[in-house]
Amino acid sequence: MNKKYIPSALILYINYFIHGVGCSILGQALIKESLAASWGVEVMAITAISAALGLGRLIALPFAGPLSDKLGRKISVGIGGASYAIYLIGLALAFNAGPNGGYQIAYICAIIGGIANSFLDTGIYPAVAEIIHKAPGVATMGIKFFIAISQMCLPFFLGIAVSTTAAGLVSYNALFYVCGIAYLVLMVLIFIAPLPDSDKAAEGKKEGLIESLKHTHFSIESIAMILIGFTCTGTFQLWLNCAQNYAKTNAGFENPSIMQTYYSMGTLIALVVTALLTKKIKDVRFIVVYPVICLVTLILVLVAPSQTMCIIGAFVIGWAGAGGLLQIATSVCNMLFPKIKGTVTALVMIASSLCNYTLLTAASKMSPSGVLVMNIVLTAVGVLLGLFVNLRYTKMVEANAE
Repeated sequence: MNKKYIPSALILYINYFIHGVGCSILGQALIKESLAASWGVEVMAITAISAALGLGRLIALPFAGPLSDKLGRKISVGIGGASYAIYLIGLALAFNAGPNGGYQIAYICAIIGGIANSFLDTGIYPAVAEIIHKAPGVATMGIKFFIAISQMCLPFFLGIAVSTTAAGLVSYNALFYVCGIAYLVLMVLIFIAPLPDSDKAAEGKKEGLIESLKHTHFSIESIAMILIGFTCTGTFQLWLNCAQNYAKTNAGFENPSIMQTYYSMGTLIALVVTALLTKKIKDVRFIVVYPVICLVTLILVLVAPSQTMCIIGAFVIGWAGAGGLLQIATSVCNMLFPKIKGTVTALVMIASSLCNYTLLTAASKMSPSGVLVMNIVLTAVGVLLGLFVNLRYTKMVEANAE
């Protein structure tokens, strides 16, 4: 790696450190209770705001990637940073608005936050891979690492940011403002910092997603892989956004925010261990083994709810559900469908975003126990899809070798 790009890489990774707060903040029981009290809604209704992040990703994904290729990584990261600042500062303003449209303001800001996520993904993933070009896998793993570190520190951040308003409401606005302003600073810095010239890689006319779909034949296996993008995302997103509420109502966990730390610890350890295991075990095996581990864990949490079981569940889901399973599924897609890997990868990510929107919207109208049951059913479907792909793996490899 060229030493002049080290500050640039750090700026890019810090974007994802703050993203770790932004994508997890609405899943925290303390935040949900604070916002619900301000807006006069049920606590579980806040989950619909989280769902709007997925809607924003769905809106932006089809064109965010091509824009990053054509206009450069800086433009994409800049748009993402500015949009994320609107999302985070907007949440603070929505809290202040109270029942006078606060919920609606937050929903719109969350859509913008989802759009921001798409632009950051399509700008930063290729940018760090271009900077650390000799080890692109390590470069992208670093993104997940910074997210996990941020999520592990989140309960500590909440403790520092908490305050009480004149009306007696508990507020975490300080955290929203700090993170939003930090994104604006990073946006300025990324336009100043040097980045590898990505224009060469983007030379020539590339097929967009719609054009590529017109010329693509989808096999049953490719459809199964796309659906796995939906199911594996649902497993950890439903847990991340609703498990703390379940722990509080069903296990008598007074302060379940500590579950976030164990969840992030599981993710961090999984990043290292899974990376080592993939050198000896085929990637495709993980898309059935990890969902099985998640399924057993979710069932145990449902039938034997306790503080200890919830903490164990948080660690295991952080490991097997969020510790790179979606990235492994995408990697398997690239291996099995080299002729349409760009299209299939895009569709896997769209399926992931569709999951965020549909399932979290549904979860916002359900009880915490109902959400856990839904997660068990969804994860069981993921296990069946993983088994099918594994059984067909040898034939798919042979077919692609022809």
